[in-house]
Amino acid sequence: MAQFSVHDAKTNLSRLIADALAGGEVVISRGNVPVVRLVPVAPRGKRCFGAFKGRIAMDARFDEPLPEDELGGWNLV
Repeated sequence: MAQFSVHDAKTNLSRLIADALAGGEVVISRGNVPVVRLVPVAPRGKRCFGAFKGRIAMDARFDEPLPEDELGGWNLV
């Protein structure tokens, strides 16, 4: 575990980020008290077009007009 003061972390931030991305554990401390651990952010999953194909079904009545009682609740003026 590499421990750095706040001043050292500000001075060497790029290097510390590279160390964290490489799997190293980087801890920033105030005085001798560790306060922050620098860790990489997990990448977001990639969206895939058509991922739900075959998992969602539309009812046959989907395109039919709404009944009058339900349509009145939309305040379409």
